[in-house]
Amino acid sequence: MPVLPSTQPSNFYGNTVVRAAFVIALFGWGVGFYGPPVFLHAVLVRTGWSLSLVSAAVTFHFLFGAGVIACLPRIHRRFGIPAATIVGSLLLAAGVLGWATAFEPWQLFVAAMFTGGGWAPLGAAGINAIIAPWFVEKRPLALAKAYNGASVGGLIFSSVWAVLIHRAGFPAAAMMVGLLMVAVVMSIATRVLARTPFAEGQDVVGRTQINVPAAPDFSGGAASVISSSLWKDRRFLTLAAAMSLGLFAQIGLIAQLFSLMAPSTGVRLAGGIMALATGCAMGGRFIMARWLGGGTDRRRAAAASYAVQALGTVLLWVAGPEHLAFFILGIVLFGLGIGNATSVPPVIAQAEFAPTDVARVVARIVALSQALYAFAPATLAGLIVVGSGDGVLLDSGTGRYFAVIFALQTVAAASMLSGRTRPGPT
Repeated sequence: MPVLPSTQPSNFYGNTVVRAAFVIALFGWGVGFYGPPVFLHAVLVRTGWSLSLVSAAVTFHFLFGAGVIACLPRIHRRFGIPAATIVGSLLLAAGVLGWATAFEPWQLFVAAMFTGGGWAPLGAAGINAIIAPWFVEKRPLALAKAYNGASVGGLIFSSVWAVLIHRAGFPAAAMMVGLLMVAVVMSIATRVLARTPFAEGQDVVGRTQINVPAAPDFSGGAASVISSSLWKDRRFLTLAAAMSLGLFAQIGLIAQLFSLMAPSTGVRLAGGIMALATGCAMGGRFIMARWLGGGTDRRRAAAASYAVQALGTVLLWVAGPEHLAFFILGIVLFGLGIGNATSVPPVIAQAEFAPTDVARVVARIVALSQALYAFAPATLAGLIVVGSGDGVLLDSGTGRYFAVIFALQTVAAASMLSGRTRPGPT
């Protein structure tokens, strides 16, 4: 028999935890994800080092972070979520200062190691670990609200970094942002993250279990025991493949989108369109969270999100910036799935794996996807370079670029569907 959900009281402390996670995500992504591309430019201007060298440091930032993410459940068990989050903010702040002051290439890679490792507890797997103890049946909506801090972080820090570095210099900007981040995260970790549902007397409400979701394809999924090796588990493999391919396509498109638009639309309008995509990402998260709250098959919903993005990619490909109305429609469709690529896989893992295994599964899929998408900007940009000449992009180059992104999104959707479990015999 499924356990019926209890009514959540108005003073449920999990709501405070969601707000705290939102702020942590804001700093985590604002510094650890949206920061490195800005750092790259600042380092080039300050040092005159080669683009390939500094770009390699950015890639190393994401790769090292992926390794730390894979170990994050063990770190949380050993030291606790509050301590891990505080140390993460300290490492991230120290790493950014290292980016700003490195005078030798090896120092830059040490800084990248600090920023990559420090971002891990403040990123997707860390946010999921913060939210998970407080929510079960309402976790999709809780994660959507918390992960929207990442989108807000992108909106704020993409411009804040540029302005601060221009006006105060990179070291001063790194110091100001780093101190603010550490102060805020330390306050949140000690005041909010240190509390538990049991200590607040809200364990029953916060952790109400629904062992039999409404969608038949998940029957018994949450109660099943994970196989001895994740690499032999079809559910894990298809989920990891879908998330990795979807994010690879997404990061590869976002990285080049501004430069593809700017020659036709102008810099100001191109920036506005990028902001529109971020806004759509936030809206898409809430739409998906509400949809999943109705007992929807979560894999089908995720596949639909990839399909919508793929349709948007086709519009971007066919219309081009010259046909602005259709191009913006493509941006909207693509943007609706940006946030879901991060927030939906963890709630699929929640539905399909035993509660004791969810943290490990989420950490692994996030780590694998991050390790892969670290190479996305350079790899997919190479498709455009191949199809260019005399410094002018040719249709064949951009066509090949969009075709590969569309194919990756389609395969991601197919992989998500291929992992759906079949209802057992009645």
